[in-house]
Amino acid sequence: MKISITSPKTIFNQEQQNQLATLGEINYINPPSEYNPDFFKQEISTSDILAIDPDNLGGFEKVKDRLTDLMETLPNLKGLALDTTSFGWVDLEYCKKRGIPVCNVPGYSRESVAELTIALLLNLSLKILLADRRTQKGKFILEGGSELKGKTLGIIGLGSIGSRVAELGNCMGMDVIAFNRSEKNQVGIQIKTFDEVISESDFISTHVTHTDQNKNLITKDQLSKMKEGVVIVNTADRDMINEADIAEAIKSGKVAAYAYEGEDLENTPLAELENAFGLKSIAWYTKEARENLVKIWVENMIALAMNKPQNIVN
Repeated sequence: MKISITSPKTIFNQEQQNQLATLGEINYINPPSEYNPDFFKQEISTSDILAIDPDNLGGFEKVKDRLTDLMETLPNLKGLALDTTSFGWVDLEYCKKRGIPVCNVPGYSRESVAELTIALLLNLSLKILLADRRTQKGKFILEGGSELKGKTLGIIGLGSIGSRVAELGNCMGMDVIAFNRSEKNQVGIQIKTFDEVISESDFISTHVTHTDQNKNLITKDQLSKMKEGVVIVNTADRDMINEADIAEAIKSGKVAAYAYEGEDLENTPLAELENAFGLKSIAWYTKEARENLVKIWVENMIALAMNKPQNIVN
């Protein structure tokens, strides 16, 4: 049994290294700064299990085809252990055809991402980021913000993180409404249709899964139904909101402010907009979330090696 892990050995504690060592040959990979397919193909050669960190293959926005290309070189591949909750960056159909189970790390960053979401809502509502941006340029203007208390928070996607954001929103005195494709009930939240949520909310927070189904879920048609001056935070899937359309909505004032996470923050129509705030993915990188992540990741590798895969997403 050979397990190739596209991360350095140092992210695992000694107990975890010992657990993995009992499974067979463990190949910890120190990736080069720039993605090199030949390097990775040589490193993972003859692997039975791949434990994948997408950042080391170019990030969410580049990894999908690269990973499939690597899997093509592994005829005996028995499983993929992802180090993320998101799995839209994996060609699940390809894996399904080959009978390769794909295992993710669910829930590890629930608190961290939920807290970042609330932090961004506060920053945007009180115009903290905007004030800092203007100050750095020597163009500070005293411009009033608004409180979150008493405002309507609309949540799109009431999964693990979305439900926690709802709880925190309630704690701050917000009226919380939510849309979820499957039936969900949660104390303190009104479940509504998608159109009702986007049209009734003062603040919108997105928490959908990274799948093709959710790509361009919000375009100019949906933006036109929103309140004037709506604030949107997207810590889930960048592709779910059409960036050209929301850029126009920001310019017109329809959207007062937008915060999102992504890899390429320069080649986007949002890059030069004062009220668009792009962040590299940072929420998941708290001490607590990283500890949770590595623990579950190791458990998934062990389960795959024992032919008892868990947390399967395909």
